Amino acid sequence: MDYSAIGKKIRELRKEVGLTQGDLAKDICTQALISRIEKGDIYPSATSLYQISKKLGVDVNYFFEIGSTPRLDYVKEVERQLRTFRIKLKYNEMMEVVQLEESNPLFYKDPANLQLLLWHKSIYLFEVEKEHEKAMKSLREAYQLTAAPKKVMSEREVEILMTLGVFTFNVGKLKQSMEYYEKVKVALKTMEHLTDKSIKTRLLYNIARSLSRSGHYEESTNYCEEAIRWCVKEEHLWGLGELYYHIGHNFEQQGEYHHALPYIEKSLIIFEMRQNHGYHSYIIKKKEQIMDKIRETEKR
Repeated sequence: MDYSAIGKKIRELRKEVGLTQGDLAKDICTQALISRIEKGDIYPSATSLYQISKKLGVDVNYFFEIGSTPRLDYVKEVERQLRTFRIKLKYNEMMEVVQLEESNPLFYKDPANLQLLLWHKSIYLFEVEKEHEKAMKSLREAYQLTAAPKKVMSEREVEILMTLGVFTFNVGKLKQSMEYYEKVKVALKTMEHLTDKSIKTRLLYNIARSLSRSGHYEESTNYCEEAIRWCVKEEHLWGLGELYYHIGHNFEQQGEYHHALPYIEKSLIIFEMRQNHGYHSYIIKKKEQIMDKIRETEKR
């Protein structure tokens, strides 16, 4: 990818419209970052490039005709940003990216790219605006943009179905939630290779949550253990803390506090490693509660 060609053209356009690096950077990034972009040291993020193009008075597609930079790189960068914000639960930042790209023809003219925006917009509607029905309707529309009955599902389609499962779980529709998860299970059996290994982990974890909500604690624990084996096999850590905690939760609900404690302690270690301070502080309190229950039991 020719970063220097992009940076050089940004510099030329900036001077043509009479802007300093500081003027161009305002409300987008730092002046130092604009300097590095113009020198070709780094490539601007998708959001930054879009904002820069608007300030310079050109369509963002203009930059994809320069050098050897393919348009796909821009879309992939947007996808990466959205995924990062989604995982970190930064929904407002995620929605800002969506709003920036909604008027971008690279997205609204391409069903797959439009689907990406609708998926994340639905998450924002559900989690922030609390417009649950509107979010689920939007998400089903996003799925239909690319879904076809006779083709193997894409990873994104699988993720959208799983998101629908989470939404229906969160509004108390457990049966419908499990139906979505079952569709995902079937789809994963037809997929030879998963780019994102955490998809299977999240599926098993979400099934376990639904089973616990229905009071099927032992079956829920079995799913958590299967997910842990998958994490170990594939050598990825995503979800291990949640899985260990959930097994501990299941034992706690069954009144088996001695069995619950080691799993809570394992989850505590993992969240500490991940520097997830919110979960870490919560689980410390949970550990103290379980230890109190153990002491109460031993006094009887």
